[in-house]
Order: sequence, then structure tokens, then C-alpha cells
Amino acid sequence: MAAHVGGPLSFISRNQRALALVLSGGVLVLAAFAPLVTLLGELIRDAGALEPWAAAQSWRLFGSSLLLAAAVMIVAMLLGVPLGVLFGRSDVIGRRSAWLVHAFPMFLPPFIPALGWFHLLGARAAWLFNAGGLVFVLGLTLSPIVSSLVALGVMNVDPSLEEVARTSARPFRVATRILLPCAAHSIALAGIVVFALAFSEVGVPMFLRVDAFSAAVFARVGGVSYAPGEAFALAFPVLLAALALLAAERSKLAGRSYAAFGLRSSTLRPLELGTWRWPLTIGCWIVAALSAAPLSALGARAASAGGFAVVLAWAGRAPLNGVLAATAAASVIVATGLIVGHAAARGDRAAKWLDALVTLAFLTPACVLGAGLVSVWNRPSTQFVYSTFAIIVLGFVARYAVLGVRVVASVVAQMPVELERAAAMSGAGYFRTLGRIVAPLGARGIALAWFVALVFCLRDFETVALFYPPGLEPLTVRIFTLEANGPEAVVAALALLHTALTASVLALAGFWLRRTRA
Repeated sequence: MAAHVGGPLSFISRNQRALALVLSGGVLVLAAFAPLVTLLGELIRDAGALEPWAAAQSWRLFGSSLLLAAAVMIVAMLLGVPLGVLFGRSDVIGRRSAWLVHAFPMFLPPFIPALGWFHLLGARAAWLFNAGGLVFVLGLTLSPIVSSLVALGVMNVDPSLEEVARTSARPFRVATRILLPCAAHSIALAGIVVFALAFSEVGVPMFLRVDAFSAAVFARVGGVSYAPGEAFALAFPVLLAALALLAAERSKLAGRSYAAFGLRSSTLRPLELGTWRWPLTIGCWIVAALSAAPLSALGARAASAGGFAVVLAWAGRAPLNGVLAATAAASVIVATGLIVGHAAARGDRAAKWLDALVTLAFLTPACVLGAGLVSVWNRPSTQFVYSTFAIIVLGFVARYAVLGVRVVASVVAQMPVELERAAAMSGAGYFRTLGRIVAPLGARGIALAWFVALVFCLRDFETVALFYPPGLEPLTVRIFTLEANGPEAVVAALALLHTALTASVLALAGFWLRRTRA
């Protein structure tokens, strides 16, 4: 395997690098590729797997779900794009605090805000239980993904371009003619991510009693009549769309560095909004309050009927189960991401194929990926994996490995490659270079990747709901299974318990990043 760090590598170092990439790639292939291949085999063997597509109802459901996902994306973009510019570059009062409050719900399972809106609206909640309610809940819950990616995108704009524009243009013109065009890739990425998440969402449609294509696929693998071949057949158009998105991304990023996803260390002053400062500040905080409102309603509901007093008894081991599995998975994700992300940032072709694989796994409907994991590991010879925490960890790695690879690749791409060249010239092996140069220099970014992976594993429901071993269910599964028949105050308290766990992880991440800031 050719070296791409720009300098000669010793024979031992090349072998070490190849071995590390093979081992890390093997973990990712086993976690993410094997389930998809196994499901394809199920589809080929099951002669009747394509029968659902013979019914007009399947096509109508598929089309309506596409429209719903598009509507969610539009709502999220209409909210998120202007908010991203305001949070990232303006002088809105308290913009960082408003951004934090607004962004927090995106780290929670979307069915938790949906539950909160149900309690907040009370007798008026009937309007939530239709397509409009689903678009409202998911649009508001997923809009922070757009605002955060756009904010990071405009913070990465070349300061010289913005400075020149400020000399002759007002803030609105600077934002629309300079910041947004330069952040076009972030905006497009945000739209793709929101559309994919909205289309594959299971918890919110099931809670709001809205017919959705994702729920139909989930029923094929999570219901009484287990039919993984039919699930894969139903999801096949989604996989084709995911492949098309991958191809488009590869075309868009051809020849570009992963460093495009990083942040510049610019101290450029914020855009001054002038007379619009107070109205836009109020608008930002109103949206932030809307994000926090359902969580406040959950708190009120839990407190009104003594839910907090019995929450730990109802939670059982579920919080610990989730934390242990998420911690182990985040560690595996970052360990493999360090090796694969480093190689991808340095131009290794095999690593870029692995990056494409984990991206495809992320875009694949979670219930389909989960069904594939069941097909691979639910065998007598592999019960040591399927009946233990290992299957949950494997599911999390399959779903969220892309976070480790992408974040680490972005961090490594911004490091001076000359340091690795010098180490190679001095005879340092691959593992020594990785441990003594790459990891210390990228410690903050690698830690960020670990925390992000941990939070996303904690919020997962759709993937793990299909195969968690008895007694080892995470808290998200416990909450969702109690939503229909459990005491409302207890369910609300459990949702807030999960919210508190997530907030604790994010607070710890913020403390660590501030402490290690250069």
C-alpha cells in the first residue's frame, strides 16, 4: 500500500501502516458491510421478497414519505440557514448561548421532543397526530443540524473576502453574497443529512400515528412476521439514493482536502446588524425557546404526578446499559477512525473506500442495518456476540463509524504533514508517529470525535431496538416501549433522565475542550 505522507517510509513502517489499516478496515467491514451483503443474500433467496412493490399502497407510502421528508428538510432549512449565519457571524446578543439551547435537542432521540410537545399542548395536541404535526416536530428538532453546519461553514469563510465586502456592503449583502455562497457545501450537506434522517425516522411517526415508509420497513423486521428480505427489498430504493448521494459527494469533493470541514482560527469581528440587532436577537431566542419548550413540559408533567420519585426504579439498569455500550462503541469508533481517518486525509485510496462504506451505512435506514446485523450474528456459533453487550456495541459502530472517520480526517488534514515526514526520515515507525505526533497534536479533535460518537450512540433507538439482548436494553428503548402503556409522569421523568445524561456528556465535552484549548 503506497504511502501518502509525502516522504519515504521504511519497509517496517509501511507494513505497520498496512496492518493497522487492514485490522481497522476489517472491523468496519464486519460491522457495516457484512449486514448489507447478508440482507442482499436474503433478498436473492426469498422469491417473494419483491411482492410488496407489486401493491400500489407501497408506492403511495414511499411517495408520501419522500414528500414528508422533503417538507421536513424545507422547514429545517428555512429555520436553520438564517439562524446559522446569525449564530456563526453576527453580533446577536447571547448568540452562543442561544445556539447551545437551540442545538441541544438534536442530540436527543426525536421522539422525546415529540412526547414533550404532546404534554405541552395538552387538549390541543390532536393536531400533532397527522402529517403536519410530524413535519413540525421533526423540522424543529432537526433544524439545529442545519444551523450548526451553516454556522461552522460561515465561520470557515476566508476572512479576507468578508473584510473586503464589508467596506462597501451592508451585513445582509455580505451574508447573501459572500458567506452563504462560500458555505454552500455545508448547506447542501445539511440538507442531505436532514432528509436522510427524516426519511428513516421511526420513533416519531409511530408515536404520532402517521403512516411512514420507515415504519413499514421496521414492521418487516421488528414485528411478529420477521421478513428481512422484504425489508431490504422495500429499502432498496433508499440504498440507491444513498449511493447516488455518495457519488455526488465524491464528485463534489474531488481533489479537495478534508480540511475544508475545519474551522479557521480567525478573530474577525462579528457582522454588525445595526437597527436589526434587537429584532433578530429576539427572533433567535424565540426559536431557542421553542426548542426548549417540550423539555420544560416534560419536567412539569413528571413533577405533577411524582414521576421523579420513582424514575430510578422504572429505569432499572437501562441507563447503565446505554452508557456502557455507548462508551465502548465510541472508543472503538475513535480507534478505527484514527487509523482510517488519518489514512483518508493523507490520500490513501483504500481508506477512502472505507470512508464511503461507513457513510453508506449511516445513510442506510437504521432498521435495515439492524436487520442485517440480526441476520449475520443470530446463529448458534455466534451467540457469544449476539446475546451480550457486544452486539449493541457492534450495531453502534456500524451506524456511527462515519463520525470517527470524518472528524479525525478533518483534524489530521489540518496538521502540517512535514512533521510526519520528519519522523519518517528519522526512522520512526507508523505506530510511533501516530502515537507521538498525530494523536497529541489532534488530541482535542480526537476527543471531540469520541464525545460526538458517545452522544449519538446514547440517542440511538432504531438500530438497537431490533436486537438488544434481554435485560440489556438501553434507556431509549425503555422509554419508547413505555410510551404507549406506561404512566405518563414516569415516561416523562425517564425522558428527562436521558436528557440529563446527554447534557452531562456535553458539559463534560465542553469542559475538556476548554481545558485543553491552546
